[in-house]
Amino acid sequence: MKLFFTNIIENLTFVLEFVGIVAVLVLAAVLAEKLIAKRNGKQGKILTARKTAMIGMFSAIAGVLMTIEFPVPFAPPFYGIDASELPVLICGFAFGPVAGVLTEFVKIIVKLLFKPTSTAFVGELANFCVGCSMILPATIIYHIKKKKLTAIAGSAVGTLCMTIFGTFFNAVYLLPTFAVMYGMPMEALIEMGTKINSNITNVITFVAFCVAPLNLLKGTMVSVLTFLLYKPLSPILKASYDTAAKNGRAERA
Repeated sequence: MKLFFTNIIENLTFVLEFVGIVAVLVLAAVLAEKLIAKRNGKQGKILTARKTAMIGMFSAIAGVLMTIEFPVPFAPPFYGIDASELPVLICGFAFGPVAGVLTEFVKIIVKLLFKPTSTAFVGELANFCVGCSMILPATIIYHIKKKKLTAIAGSAVGTLCMTIFGTFFNAVYLLPTFAVMYGMPMEALIEMGTKINSNITNVITFVAFCVAPLNLLKGTMVSVLTFLLYKPLSPILKASYDTAAKNGRAERA
């Protein structure tokens, strides 16, 4: 815990930028959720006590999962795959885009409590932004009309968005930042990729052969597991959602 707060103080400027990005994405989720509610004729509070509790529970699970990474054979060892987006997507499907983005953010805090940052929060920011690039479109599409088909479409679009955004984000921000942070030329990072795949010769081929497949694999894995787990969990989620809706109606009465 002491190391957690020390890291925040030492990287205060970056933390504030991080919080600013979170605020923008939460605002986007709020606007989307309000527009969806207006379209569907279902007005109510975006956050209730019950929904907040569920966000906390799913964030805790996601934060723990984020600490468990598995290497992939087609990327250098500083890339790994985890299942932390699974609880986030389930929560977003159950309670809306705002719940999804907030779960994604709180997940990062939980992870930092268990495993302090080793990248001056750059890795955590990347995980949050790339995660939201899947969660936001997936949950928005699903909540426009809650059907199995829109859940599939939302997950597919979310996976595609995460793959494209994650690839672009790594090329223009993450890899250059890591190169500066660790005092090593970009060529050294690319060389690590070349040892795995001889087709990797520059940043473009690096992200094309390492980052894009990683995000595509993660998005597909999370989507499939969500479909397998969502139905068994739906009685609990529906009970929580119905309770939240009743509380919202009572507060408006």
